[in-house]
Amino acid sequence: MEVEYQEEYIRNSRGVQLFTCRWLPHSSPPKALVFLCHGYGMECSGFMRGVGNRLASGGYGVYGIDYEGHGRSMGARCYIKKFDNVVADCQAFFKSICELEKYGQKSRFLYGESMGGAVALLLHMRDPIFWDGAVLVAPMCKISEKVKPHPVVVNLLTRVEEIIPKWKIVPTKDVIDSAFKDPIKREEIRSNKLIYQDKPRLKTALELLRTSINVEDSLTMVTMPFFVLHGEADTVTDPEVSRALYQRAGSEDKTIKLYPGMWHGLTAGEPDDSVEAVFADIVAWLDARARNSHSHSQWRTGSKEEAATAIGCKGMQTTPTVDSRESRRRRRRKNGGGLRLCGWKGPGMHPQSAM
Repeated sequence: MEVEYQEEYIRNSRGVQLFTCRWLPHSSPPKALVFLCHGYGMECSGFMRGVGNRLASGGYGVYGIDYEGHGRSMGARCYIKKFDNVVADCQAFFKSICELEKYGQKSRFLYGESMGGAVALLLHMRDPIFWDGAVLVAPMCKISEKVKPHPVVVNLLTRVEEIIPKWKIVPTKDVIDSAFKDPIKREEIRSNKLIYQDKPRLKTALELLRTSINVEDSLTMVTMPFFVLHGEADTVTDPEVSRALYQRAGSEDKTIKLYPGMWHGLTAGEPDDSVEAVFADIVAWLDARARNSHSHSQWRTGSKEEAATAIGCKGMQTTPTVDSRESRRRRRRKNGGGLRLCGWKGPGMHPQSAM
């Protein structure tokens, strides 16, 4: 299917100019909407172009935004003063698209990679009945017990964060080498000048850490349908965080698939045949849940085995159900609370710059 690509700049509530882009099926209206949440240090127009093109070719309207300080948006490069600002900007832009008359009856899904998975979960927790589901690729939704920084270190850094908030003093490894398996694709990603590849800024690292720690107690508050995908050989974000999300989430419809031998960059850094297999799983999951009207009856799946077979995912763990907006509203009243961010993997306090 032919895809039409468009770009536009908007201003957020703080007056900062943000870059947005979209991929649309050229010859027909989209059957549903997908909103991209990119990772830390990443951007949409180049790095997530493959996601946009593949999903739009599958019939979806795909919209992305570069966070403040990321990609082609304005702001100090990769400086996150408040993580809530990132979420608020995404919420304002995404909902402005959903409110367009032509999209009023379309299903709307979130798509988040790595730190973007946390953004997607936070968006859901802000309005639990608004989103019809999420695809979460190697999401940061829990900080691994192996790498939690010592409280003394956090306390020392916290004392100076308002004095030197933008200083690039947090040590980190070259995550591109460990995130993307295919050497040619790895170097293409490294040559993308819009991707932040310097050390994390102090306040950014602490902002991510605080919310990462808090999220672990909030995973039960996740109630939307979701499909979480993770490479079993991922050394950037531990697959255990995806397992924790799957096991603890309150969602009645949740699916997890772990890909043997695959790394962190499932959609951009694996050999072509592996990437195509991942996208086949994603599109099939979306197709099973996409609908043109919020008013008609919800999709229904059969047994776990039937659901796994339907999207070609041998060994996939899935919990299918009828999951109406009203049922999610009742669960929200029962559970209450909110979700914050998720964690990272690496020695010491090392947020990853290629998320």
